[in-house]
Amino acid sequence: MQADITILGGGPVGATLALLLARAAARPENIVLCRPRRPSVAPATAADPRSMALNHGSRVLLASLGAWPEGGADILDVHVSQRGRLGRTHISHADFGVPALGTVLPYAAIVEALDAALDLSGITIRAGAPAAILRHDGDRAVVRQDDDEWTSTVCVHAEGGTFDHQARNDLHRSYRQHAILAIVRASRPRPGWAWERFTDEGPLALLPYPAGAARDTGRYAMVWCCRPEHAERLASLDDASFAQALGRAFGARLGDFAAAGPRHRYPLGINLRRKVVDGTRVAIGNAAQTLHPVAGQGMNLGLRDAAGLAEALAPLLRNPATPAAPLLAAYARARAADRWVTSGLTDFMPRIFATGLAPIEHACGLALLGLDLSRTVRGPLARQLMEGLR
Repeated sequence: MQADITILGGGPVGATLALLLARAAARPENIVLCRPRRPSVAPATAADPRSMALNHGSRVLLASLGAWPEGGADILDVHVSQRGRLGRTHISHADFGVPALGTVLPYAAIVEALDAALDLSGITIRAGAPAAILRHDGDRAVVRQDDDEWTSTVCVHAEGGTFDHQARNDLHRSYRQHAILAIVRASRPRPGWAWERFTDEGPLALLPYPAGAARDTGRYAMVWCCRPEHAERLASLDDASFAQALGRAFGARLGDFAAAGPRHRYPLGINLRRKVVDGTRVAIGNAAQTLHPVAGQGMNLGLRDAAGLAEALAPLLRNPATPAAPLLAAYARARAADRWVTSGLTDFMPRIFATGLAPIEHACGLALLGLDLSRTVRGPLARQLMEGLR
């Protein structure tokens, strides 16, 4: 078997790339998507606790592929503040002429919508053990999954957790923060509002969460970033004590909180691959960068990677004899600015607000106030978060 393009990793970014390539390919069966084998008794995503905030640009992209999930919770307004300091910023969808700044969805809902579109795409889907590149000879790579081997002109790494921490020039840094993820319920919810509150340990985000089939309203997806020892204490609290701790950290804007699901804890760090292309191999999404969850940019940046790569590889899909390496090199150049701006913003914000130094915290408060007062300054930042650098 010979493939034009093999995608290693069947998560949302890899699946989106496959759909984009299939739309442009004369022979979509020559696009191979390798993903883990999934259990037949329950969705593989059932235990995944993540809630994803997909921005306006991501919504337009997935909708164009027939892969936009139903039932998300739209973010119409974003309120950014700093605990214990003056200054705040309010960003509204009305200021930018879009129906919503973003939409919050369970990770499982995104995967299921993409899977349904993949079933109609005509691409070759291979499910099994993680695929691996056995060797790379000039303009061809040999890929193996389980007992099967095939050659591929282009190989795309779209699987997460593939970083070599010894690689020269790559960036790897721990934030010395852990994130607590949970679904919580507020007694005085504000529909359509999302909240990002910076504390001296890290950001605390509350995002509107879908009501679901049970019409359970007033729920928020919470991402609370704090020092590891504090996160460990929070994870061990009973539900009532945890809700009280959340109220003390966030404030009284939304009334009292109650737990509406289990808590999960993850260490936070940045991993940034400076060189995403190696000959005819390319890394996108979480294989190219993992970011701090502040402002919810990780998957949105990965989806923009997928869109950019599909555009770059279009000549290869029209004519398989087209040399792939120059196309991928052009892709890397085109994506560099957006990757660095987005990773820089998400790296800077959680660190600058958590210095514990009063002069810096006051300066951050003034910066938030300045953003709120000046649409000229606020506009480019909001556009970057909604659509990326274009």
